[in-house]
Amino acid sequence: MGETTRRMTRKAVTTAGILLFIAAACGLCFIGLDHLFPFDTTGRPVSTVIADRHQAPLRAFADKNGVWRYPAGPDQASSLYIQALLAYEDRWFYYHPGINPLAICRAFFQNLVHGRIVSGGSTLTMQTARILDVNEQGHSPSSPRFFPRMGVKLRQMFRAFQLEYHFSKDEILGLYLTHAPFGANIEGIRAACYTWLGKDAKEMTRAEAALMAVLPQAPSRYRPDRHPDKAARARDKVLDRMGKFGIWTADRIRAARQEPVIAFRFPTSMTAPLAARRLKAVYPGTALINTFIDETLQMNMAELLRAYMDSVPPKQSGAVLVVNHKTLEVEAYAGSADFFNTSRLGHVDMIRALRSPGSTLKPFIYGLAMDQGLIHSHSMLLDVPRYKKDYNPGNFTRGFSGPVTVTRALQDSLNLPAVQVLEAYGPGRFHDRLRNAGARFQFKGRPNLSMALGGVGTSLESLVTLYTALGRGGIAGKPRLTPREPIEERYLMSPGAAFIIRDILSRPFPGRQGVGRLSGALSPAWKTGTSYGFRDAWAMGLKGDYTVGVWIGRPDGSPSPGQYGAVTALPLLGQVMESLISDPKAHKPPKSISKARICWPSGLAASGIRGRAKGACAKTFDAWILDGQIPPTMTGETGLTAPLRRTFRVDRRGRRATPACGGIKKETVVLWPWQAEPFIPAHWRRAALLPKDSRACPGMAPLILPGIKIVSVSDNSILTRQPGQNASSSIPLRAMGGRGAHQWFLNKKPLMNADGSAPFFISMPAPGRYHLAVVDESGSFDQIIFNVIELNP
Repeated sequence: MGETTRRMTRKAVTTAGILLFIAAACGLCFIGLDHLFPFDTTGRPVSTVIADRHQAPLRAFADKNGVWRYPAGPDQASSLYIQALLAYEDRWFYYHPGINPLAICRAFFQNLVHGRIVSGGSTLTMQTARILDVNEQGHSPSSPRFFPRMGVKLRQMFRAFQLEYHFSKDEILGLYLTHAPFGANIEGIRAACYTWLGKDAKEMTRAEAALMAVLPQAPSRYRPDRHPDKAARARDKVLDRMGKFGIWTADRIRAARQEPVIAFRFPTSMTAPLAARRLKAVYPGTALINTFIDETLQMNMAELLRAYMDSVPPKQSGAVLVVNHKTLEVEAYAGSADFFNTSRLGHVDMIRALRSPGSTLKPFIYGLAMDQGLIHSHSMLLDVPRYKKDYNPGNFTRGFSGPVTVTRALQDSLNLPAVQVLEAYGPGRFHDRLRNAGARFQFKGRPNLSMALGGVGTSLESLVTLYTALGRGGIAGKPRLTPREPIEERYLMSPGAAFIIRDILSRPFPGRQGVGRLSGALSPAWKTGTSYGFRDAWAMGLKGDYTVGVWIGRPDGSPSPGQYGAVTALPLLGQVMESLISDPKAHKPPKSISKARICWPSGLAASGIRGRAKGACAKTFDAWILDGQIPPTMTGETGLTAPLRRTFRVDRRGRRATPACGGIKKETVVLWPWQAEPFIPAHWRRAALLPKDSRACPGMAPLILPGIKIVSVSDNSILTRQPGQNASSSIPLRAMGGRGAHQWFLNKKPLMNADGSAPFFISMPAPGRYHLAVVDESGSFDQIIFNVIELNP
């Protein structure tokens, strides 16, 4: 008995050794064959998919063969689908080494008994190997003469072993989910769900999961759009198996059978076509490009823009860019009104196009000037003609307001005050600061004063970059479309200046004042702009954590008369703002700013000058002050600070006199700038503030020169003209006072003779309304309005 046991033990050991030897030899042989004939699983490129922040495709680009194939993994498909797939195709997928010997034997005997193929016996790994091994006739790109005469099944087995050797089970399942055929030019479960179900692969119902599990078995025969009845019968087979194995309950299977198969092919998503095109060019060959875009918000913005185009003239387009300036993530990117509309040139991305920004750069002129100590929120600026200046623009309204606060100048988008401040700050310096903050500019020549009114080329994206600084404490940030893009931040202005500018720009949209008060919502900050010739209408805004940019115009650069920022772009900005959900909390002012009561015309604190100088505090304002500094009023040729104070002695009668002729008391008067005189009340003007000279002191230098006054035509006068009257009739040009030569302007155009001298008469103009102005060499000017009418015969 003991000898028998020893003999059996030796036999078992010998047998085990032989089996181990055979296994080792097979393993070494497999490793050698795997090295000689590697399995290239990267031979099939996938489509380029641009996805939103929740992995929903915004747009996809087919591969070079026109196949739609999205990368997928087990975590990107519904668990119901994974259950149905494994139950129907390979229940032992996670346990076998690539082949299932029992399944192969069962299939062999079933096929032998029936005399035809009724069962394949292939595992999911073998099916994946067959799909990836592009040539099943014994040839593959990596092994042109490998297994030239062996059966397809043996080839699939070898390739299945290779997959199991190099990949995990989940990775193999991911290869199947990416490359399985689903009919037509659709491959992979994600592309199939979007095409046949119109939804993400994670959202499948049980009926849909069963259909998708069986569809790769016969993709052409079971195509839902062509053969819905056959597809339904095949789906029900899968449902039967799910019930047979007890994976799903009978009630759920019965409910799943009631769902119809939709005979429809859903179109490929084109939710953000221009953003997707841009990213595909930046990241060529990338299978999946995730973005920060929110599909729902993107669709809302695109629909708002498309609907809004019904209210603008033909051939115009529009663009909307929504950025969360807290994270710098682009959440909506509508680069044109309608990508497929050729008449509106919908293929042109107007978020990146270089256009004239109009007045949208003005907030940064004032913000940087505050940091420089030139102005505060209620400094006096002059909205007056810039006669005898190289750059002499007008206002959009063609009128003048005289002395205005920085706040009013910015809110009303007055041109001349912005030019005054830019001239003091320096256009070259201004350009450099904006460029350093991330803006992209295109110039003809060097930076100049025309930048204040849009005399530069830039893009909506660059403007949004700059406006993010108003919501980020003065730090501008480049909008980011994808997580691949690093955060790029640049200093633009101080937190205090950024807060003041945003506070100035914060007010209800026109016509919405009452709504804002009733709702209790904080007003958004906004600024409009219109380029020269009505070519571009802009509206920029901030609400909560969002910075929004809107552009409307013609992509070819043609004018659109009557279309400007406040009328054309601002209403759309209001609609966009209303659709954004943001934090309603008020923004706290930084410690660097405070409130102070300041005086005009001096511009200084009321507490420091009240009662010390005559006329110093004619008007008061509550202003935002930065770093405790209160700069005086800017005056002078370049807008730089210059003294407005005049100090002199007066006699007992209050007349100006020197000490030698009775001047016993020293007095100081603060004067308004010369250019403001025509716009202020008479009791604030020089003539009322400054005393007359004492007759006992002849020869004193005058404190003021006599102001200039048009005397040949009265203000608001009506001049008549006979029918057919020609140039023989004329209007005399006469003015009193002033210093030096006079320069005349009609409707802001200079009047001069052929030799450059000032004329004494002008020809009677055609009927209409006219603005006549005169300026002397000191900058003193006068202006009147007159009308010309033609008498009826």
